[in-house]
Amino acid sequence: MLTSRTSPEQLGDLPQRAEVKGRSLWRDAVGRFAANRAAVISLVVLVMIFLFAIFGQILSPHEPDYVDFMLRGNIKELGVPSMENQHYFGLEKEGRDLYVRVVQGTRISILVGVVGSIVAVVVGTLYGAISGYFGGRVDNIMMRIVDILLAIPFMFVIILLLVIFGRSPTMLFVGIGLMSWLNMARIARGQTLTIKNKEFVEAAIASGVRPIKIILRHIIPNLAGIVVVYATLLVPELIITESFISFLGLGVQEPQTSLGALISDGASQLNYGTYWMLAFPLFFFLITLYAFFFVGDGLRDALDPKDR
Repeated sequence: MLTSRTSPEQLGDLPQRAEVKGRSLWRDAVGRFAANRAAVISLVVLVMIFLFAIFGQILSPHEPDYVDFMLRGNIKELGVPSMENQHYFGLEKEGRDLYVRVVQGTRISILVGVVGSIVAVVVGTLYGAISGYFGGRVDNIMMRIVDILLAIPFMFVIILLLVIFGRSPTMLFVGIGLMSWLNMARIARGQTLTIKNKEFVEAAIASGVRPIKIILRHIIPNLAGIVVVYATLLVPELIITESFISFLGLGVQEPQTSLGALISDGASQLNYGTYWMLAFPLFFFLITLYAFFFVGDGLRDALDPKDR
């Protein structure tokens, strides 16, 4: 027990209380994400798929547009997956190596999903934050524009852009991204309506900070959690959209390909017994989608303040 007569030497003999370190919200979110086994495993799988899409072609001596004329005449018998011929996934209907085609298709499909998601998130977040911050007539006009654009068939606009400007990965990035920002704008606007009434925003306004700086430095950083979750869940949705367009034959042009185009080709050849043409692209397509979905769910649970 401490008294007024306790000497400094006696204080030194007392057990010291352990220093308590605080934890930031992001550090806490990382811990919660790490505790989600399905999300962590999916993240590892997703990293492996990214590495496969970037470096997978190194493992094969063939090029995506190389045609094996020696085996093309009887693909059903000679085009099966074989380590001996270094056709790991077999041949596709034109006699090209399916392994390198799957690598190329996975790369393009992921690029379409990721780049389209980035475009949608950047445009939608800025648009929604500006609309929600200013409110009033500005908010009404900007949200009515969003409602009008949402009334236009999403797929029709993308197909129209591809027909007018040509089928290319770049046009897919732009078309899908520019039509996917609308829901993000609504989400960002709703969150901004809540954030702009917080004390730190009112303090910035009272200090004479310009609205654009308040939006960029105070509003948007506080939207980071929901933006990251939405972007992660949007990627598989855009991959499905691209695959559907490619399945219709309106996706990327030859000799480039995507997982959707490979699945379409494999499905058309399934009656001939060439199962591998459908099995391998479909496997990578499903694995990629499920990995993104589980990672998105894990991020949503980790960043949700109501779940703490």
